[in-house]
Amino acid sequence: MNIQTPIKPTVAETALIEAFGHAIGQLPGDAGVTARRSELVGAIKAEGLPTRRREAWHYTDLRSLLRTIPQEAATSVAALAPLVEGSTVVTLLNGKASASASISGTVVTTYASRLADGSALSGLTTYDRDDFVARLNGGFVSDGYDIAFPDGFEAEKPVEIQVVQGGGLQAGRFPVRFGADSRATVIERHVAAGDKAAIVSSVSELTLGDGAEVTWILVQTEGADDSYFGQIRVSLGKDAKLRLYLLNAGGKLVRQDIHIEVGGEGSDLMLRGINLLGGDSHTDVTLVLNHNVENTTSTEIMRNVVFDRAKGVFQGQIKVAQAAQKTDARMACNSLLLSDEAEFSAKPELEIFADDVQCGHGATVTDIDHNHLFYLASRGIPEKAGRALLVQAFVQETVEELEDEALVEALESVIQAWLDRHG
Repeated sequence: MNIQTPIKPTVAETALIEAFGHAIGQLPGDAGVTARRSELVGAIKAEGLPTRRREAWHYTDLRSLLRTIPQEAATSVAALAPLVEGSTVVTLLNGKASASASISGTVVTTYASRLADGSALSGLTTYDRDDFVARLNGGFVSDGYDIAFPDGFEAEKPVEIQVVQGGGLQAGRFPVRFGADSRATVIERHVAAGDKAAIVSSVSELTLGDGAEVTWILVQTEGADDSYFGQIRVSLGKDAKLRLYLLNAGGKLVRQDIHIEVGGEGSDLMLRGINLLGGDSHTDVTLVLNHNVENTTSTEIMRNVVFDRAKGVFQGQIKVAQAAQKTDARMACNSLLLSDEAEFSAKPELEIFADDVQCGHGATVTDIDHNHLFYLASRGIPEKAGRALLVQAFVQETVEELEDEALVEALESVIQAWLDRHG
């Protein structure tokens, strides 16, 4: 007879379950939603936080890294000026959406109302047993926005989904559907206000109809003591084009999952990511990209800058189904380590079942070239300023692919502010 000794819950695991017990009566949802929440958090209770024994979490042992759960109530927060001047802004302030939020020409519904009437139930699910982010978010999600861009819609200006938190446990969700042949730019912006620690979870579900062309920019600038667990789920229709930009410039413990289903022939994905890591932070970006049909393309480039004792991870898996002939998929991960104690782990993967494809991946890790510093010094540029210039050049190439001056300037301002604090 085999007797397996139960794993003793950590302080964080116990606190998380207790927090759910206190919150469940106040979270929106009909009986079905409430039951599903209990199932999701019950799975966390039964299995515990993910550890390195799970392949998807091999580099991010959450049971060791997540040690406390914030107990203080969040301080009040206010909306910020938009990242790009003139943008249409909808806000989620301390997990609360505005019932009056609107985007001209679209249909905007608060996610809390969908939870209350039970229509959100089918979305409260997970990909697999390793999907901790969706479990956490599904258990605690309080609000968000459900947005539908109609067929043929062309946005005249960017839309900014502004998520501002003042501490505590925060969870938001954003299902967004882009109709056939629609055109739009959306900025998903996560900001910490104040100095109270927070655990933030966010799930964005993007569905692109046939021929849709979308630029989605995620800017994450949580606080130095905050934990951020984000997930982006994408479904691409026929001839759809998605430019997905990811900028991590905050947080002490960050996990960003990206799940992309390329299900429409002729679709194209361009993913560009920048991770700015400093202090003793830990950031993990994990991508699973499924090419399911023939004649599709994708390119993924990650640029990582690591200071101090920070640790970074990029796990990128491209899967090409047997039916996905003539797939062209390329992935690169380039890291700049600026400290002897800094670490970055890259794990690019290809899983190919088709025989007529062009796929490749690569990873590089390096320090600043001292010849370049010498060249700048010989022209009167001090070493610190020279290093900052070289770091900027390393990441700026990725940002400039946006080819939109206002968007480029906005992201460069975030990058420059982070370098001023850490560089």
